[in-house]
Amino acid sequence: MEVSGYCAPGFESLFRTFADNFRERGDTGAGLAVQQHGETIISLWAGSADRKGEAEFTEDTIANVFSSSKGVLALLALQQVAAGKLELDRPVMEYWPEFAARGKEQVTLRQLLSHRSGVVAFQDKVADSLIYDWDAACAQVAASEPWWTPDSRQGYAPFLYGWSVGGLLERATSTPLVELYREGLADPLELHGGFGAVGHRSAQVADVAPLKKPLPELRENAIGRAIKADRTSAVAMAFSNPVSLVMGTNSRDWREAMIPAANGHFSALDLAVIYGELARDDATILPGELIREAGSEQSAGHDAVLQAEVSFGCGFIRSGAAADLRFGGPQGFGHPGAGGSVGFADPERELGFGYVTTRLGQSLFMDRRAVSLLEQLYGML
Repeated sequence: MEVSGYCAPGFESLFRTFADNFRERGDTGAGLAVQQHGETIISLWAGSADRKGEAEFTEDTIANVFSSSKGVLALLALQQVAAGKLELDRPVMEYWPEFAARGKEQVTLRQLLSHRSGVVAFQDKVADSLIYDWDAACAQVAASEPWWTPDSRQGYAPFLYGWSVGGLLERATSTPLVELYREGLADPLELHGGFGAVGHRSAQVADVAPLKKPLPELRENAIGRAIKADRTSAVAMAFSNPVSLVMGTNSRDWREAMIPAANGHFSALDLAVIYGELARDDATILPGELIREAGSEQSAGHDAVLQAEVSFGCGFIRSGAAADLRFGGPQGFGHPGAGGSVGFADPERELGFGYVTTRLGQSLFMDRRAVSLLEQLYGML
């Protein structure tokens, strides 16, 4: 496998580790990027961007990073807190009156960001086409009933997170989410991608597909077991209501929609640049006190949807002891995406990391591809 790109002196062995992901772990198109102290020290890419193997994967190829999108959306929310348009502990209903329906009167932005709102899935069966209609999806979320009393427990919202936080952002600012993203992040950081796959700086969009051979898992599939045990549970409904949530990837409808919890399309360099900024003491995109909110513990424990021990900051997963959630040092924070992509910040080393792949593994956290890259990288720092 021919790997393109560059590594700063001392990091050249990452060429081999990155190539090993193709030879041994099923990658067919992927990118890796690392920023440190505001400089790109690693940017590697290889393979193809399409299923036929005809389009070359390049540095600016954008790929669906699934839940890694959530960290970008959280950053936009924190930017509006910095601008005075939102308050973390003010009820969402004060900006979005319809959101107060069915027991959500006291839900706050902080609870949405730290997955303590109880708004984790649609309880009523919804049409498959709903997810492609931004206004309808936001309205459905506003009308939804929480699965439990808000703030009583932690439960990850795989998809509703995007319409909850994104809908709140639009109503608090009277600005479309796509414009908030462009003005707050895409233009100042010269990012290649964004939410959805169209209208961005890069038009090179990768197709994604499952790994041809599943990788050995780093943890048991507790989510799958919970879904099989009860098809009407919050866990099952969070990932399958509607089924288009997991069946629409690569379609034109999916790529043109606004599904900000799951259909962000970014390059590895995009993620490294975003998190490289968040790792710096002199970040330009967010004040230091809000970066500390992003990475400080807001909620922790056994997550009712992820079926795992997870610690959340304000919109980000915090670095933990498990290999698939270890984002550099103990101060690290970021967000993995289903299938293998990940972006994170390590403030201790002023480092931002991004990895994107076209071949999707079965984990919702990092799998052996990202972990192998991280282990090699941190062995040289």
